Amino acid sequence: MSAAQRQRVDLWLHRARLAKTRAAAARLISEGGVRLVHDGLARRIEKPSVEVAPGDALVLPQRGRLVAIKVEALGARRGPASEARLLYVELDADALG
Repeated sequence: MSAAQRQRVDLWLHRARLAKTRAAAARLISEGGVRLVHDGLARRIEKPSVEVAPGDALVLPQRGRLVAIKVEALGARRGPASEARLLYVELDADALG
């Protein structure tokens, strides 16, 4: 998969409006609060430079609960919420294990 089809996870979380700022996304990742599921293998990510691609899943805390999302697309910018919502779909966190 080429670099054009991947994006840093901190940047993606910011553009998908799952983190208010890119620094807040990086802090969440550095604190061990985000897990990446890639090719069926789940792992905790600790560096904001880890890249995600469409088809990957992320598990992260949101508003006091764990949320599982599937990356549907990469964001070119941090646009309005309606645009950001097209970048992912929410999954059942329990199904990911």
